[in-house]
Amino acid sequence: MKSFHFLVFLALALAFSFASAFDPSPLQDFCVAIPEPKNAVFVNGKFCKNPNLTVAEDFFFWGLNVPGNTENRVGSNVTLVNVDKIPGLNTLGISLARLDFAPNGGLNPPHTHPRGTEILVVVEGTLYVGFVTSNPNRLITKVLYPGDVFVFPIGLIHFQFNIAKTNAVAFAGLSSQNPGVITIADAIFGPNPPINPDVLAKAFQLDKDEVEKLQKLFENA
Repeated sequence: MKSFHFLVFLALALAFSFASAFDPSPLQDFCVAIPEPKNAVFVNGKFCKNPNLTVAEDFFFWGLNVPGNTENRVGSNVTLVNVDKIPGLNTLGISLARLDFAPNGGLNPPHTHPRGTEILVVVEGTLYVGFVTSNPNRLITKVLYPGDVFVFPIGLIHFQFNIAKTNAVAFAGLSSQNPGVITIADAIFGPNPPINPDVLAKAFQLDKDEVEKLQKLFENA
């Protein structure tokens, strides 16, 4: 009887592990994404193009050799290549990004990817990177140089910061065709509609006036 219970437990554990997968395993060679047909039911992903009609352009993107514009309030730019840019990524569970950083403090602000782990390689410059673990919150950081690689686990808050006097460039792979991004400051102080400032004042132990100033700053970002 004990062995039977163990087998039931094992079967449930395996079923849960498959059910909680983030990008389902593909059931065919590829599934090139197409716009949703009218009156379609919702699917977790995108509808598939007839594989006999696929062409090379369905699997192609150009331009990652072009630096992104870092003339903004944080001094960074992320060029994301996900399923919206390459339809052939649909169901394949991967995407790619180029990250450009301005000198002297270009920052990819603290953010999370709710559906993907990130692996980053620096190709130019010097980056101070890190992530924060779930409770108890512990900061794990590293200074990266060209050729260095760092991993940011799925769902954890992380950042990249240029600490050098020159531009920095990195490339990142993500374990989802559509990893998503939640930038912490934007999500807290800039959502539409805004969060009640009394909530944020108590949560961050700030004066309500300071919260409202931050909300005005981020609503125009």
